[in-house]
Amino acid sequence: MSEVGVIVGSQSDMETMDHCIETLVKLDISYDLIIKSAHRDPLGVKEWVEQADELGNRVIIAAAGMAAALPGVVASLTKLPVIGVPMTSELNGMDSLLSISQMPSGVPVACMAIGRAGAINAALFAAKLL
Repeated sequence: MSEVGVIVGSQSDMETMDHCIETLVKLDISYDLIIKSAHRDPLGVKEWVEQADELGNRVIIAAAGMAAALPGVVASLTKLPVIGVPMTSELNGMDSLLSISQMPSGVPVACMAIGRAGAINAALFAAKLL
């Protein structure tokens, strides 16, 4: 059972998201981690989100780059709070930041800073929510 679910869109994002995991560990917050792409494995994302409540998750951190659909897709599938972390990508992460921060009404996602700072702040924000 874990308090925070962390879903990352690509293995290449783990170098950045390791900072999030390290912060959760320092704060003694339990987490589970999965790498799933909203574009490459939408059914896998849906299955994982549906299990989030069963796993005891109370907050979800979703990290993605480029089109950064993952946080919005996750938020559309759960009532849990979702924290989006934009990854540095083709446009220095601005594409990811705008994708995450511009969710339509009814699909709320908290958006952190791009990259390492956002990964750390996502863990700190999750701790505050808990």
